[in-house]
Amino acid sequence: MTKILDGNALAKQIRGEVAESVSEIVEGGGRPPGLAALLIGENPASEVYVRSKARDCEKVGILSRTLRRPDDCPQDELLALIDDLNSDPDIDGILVQLPLPASLDEKLTLARVSPEKDVDGFHPESVGHLWLDEAGFVPATPSGIMEMLRRSGIPLEGQQAVIVGRSTIVGKPMGALLLRENCTVTFCHSRTRDLPAVCRSADLLIGAIGRPAFFGPEHVKEGAVVVDVGINRITEAAEVERLFPGDEARRERFESKGSVLVGDVDFTRVAPLTSAITPVPGGVGPLTRAMLLVNTLRAARLRQGIAVTAS
Repeated sequence: MTKILDGNALAKQIRGEVAESVSEIVEGGGRPPGLAALLIGENPASEVYVRSKARDCEKVGILSRTLRRPDDCPQDELLALIDDLNSDPDIDGILVQLPLPASLDEKLTLARVSPEKDVDGFHPESVGHLWLDEAGFVPATPSGIMEMLRRSGIPLEGQQAVIVGRSTIVGKPMGALLLRENCTVTFCHSRTRDLPAVCRSADLLIGAIGRPAFFGPEHVKEGAVVVDVGINRITEAAEVERLFPGDEARRERFESKGSVLVGDVDFTRVAPLTSAITPVPGGVGPLTRAMLLVNTLRAARLRQGIAVTAS
């Protein structure tokens, strides 16, 4: 029997825990955590994501601030803005919404964020702590996946984990976290030979390549756990029919909304093979947002001298 890993339910549970902790801080005489989001340019997807994060913060008692700048924002101006936030005593976390306009240096920008406020876990110092098995901030998507696996009782020690995708935001930190749990980790990418065969060796398969319904039954061994990180919006009827022939429910959703969200995994064909699988939407995505709140709370505790649990 396949277990559907419900990210919405787990994210709600985590938000409740964060809200309780924030209340305890305030009732104890501390100040509420503060998160600042930098949004450069007019990327519609980024706008939606930042608004969602602001709503999440409001629900748990975290104070949020969104600072917007146009596409042609000079690099020096952006760095100066980050410097101001680094020195702001009411801001515990700084989030630089990606992608940045092509005119801006992403690495330079992310490295300017103070490591103690790097709630995205993208600063080189945070990356170093992760790979040295030291406490520090971890990117929200892989840390959310780890929370899902732990809270769902998925065994990790000694398991064969295959990660398809080697981004610095998901794939690489995901591998580091699984190594901490004593998994045997294999990274796959566009140059991997016989990808289906490598994927079929996995007890835990994580797909993070941004290609709709790419992973089919030929990639999954029976009983594997499959985590789908992809979020792809399909807006053409012909593409829906090509990827999901005969799927009336998906076709009806497309006709009513004009698009459908799908993951990197062909859920309908793959799910029956698995012991557990994440859906899209409602799987990894909600946990990504929830773990940003967790990181912001952790930053606030550290900056106010309140004990935190190592992670």
